[in-house]
Amino acid sequence: MDTEELYKQLADAVINMDEDRAVQLSREVIEQGFDAYEAIDKGLAAGMEQAGKLFEEEEYFVPELIICADAMNAGIALLKPHLKTAQVSTQHKAVIGVIEGDTHDIGKNLVRIMLEAGGFHVLDLGRDVPPQTFVDKAVEINAELILVSSLMTTTMDAMADVVKIINDRGLQGRFKVAVGGGPISQGFADRIGANGYADNAAEAVRLCRRLAG
Repeated sequence: MDTEELYKQLADAVINMDEDRAVQLSREVIEQGFDAYEAIDKGLAAGMEQAGKLFEEEEYFVPELIICADAMNAGIALLKPHLKTAQVSTQHKAVIGVIEGDTHDIGKNLVRIMLEAGGFHVLDLGRDVPPQTFVDKAVEINAELILVSSLMTTTMDAMADVVKIINDRGLQGRFKVAVGGGPISQGFADRIGANGYADNAAEAVRLCRRLAG
């Protein structure tokens, strides 16, 4: 089959919670010499994003989403060693977490997985993370990127505090801040002075590559 059909079937394997099929198709990607990163981006991750939409529409629930993620991770585990040198050599550093007051971390976890698969070194701070912790940990590991997620409108304002702390400490040139999550928009990112916004995991990876330069 051609690449587009293979990527579609990879996505379907994730959506259908079929780990064995995801592994089988990932092996086919390797055997056919197709691009491993594209297979992750356009296949496995695309399927996971569709599963996320089904979750938002309440067609899928947490157990289904976890099984979808298992299928995606099984495929990524096979494909990761076959990423091209240029895709894994940079080792840009990022800290990522869900802002204080919010515990919704499925989107954050997907972005972390995709970034790691794309060659980033990612420190996952978890959920309910105070703004100060984002900055402190970024300083500690000498990160270039601070990635902040929120799925609740009531916690969005705390994202602005991350940018404010960076500015107050005179660290504007040292870190790039990107935000994302259900209620977040490009307009909100601009308003709080963030450097970027992404509305899905694949776009988040592309954004991080641009920001890391």
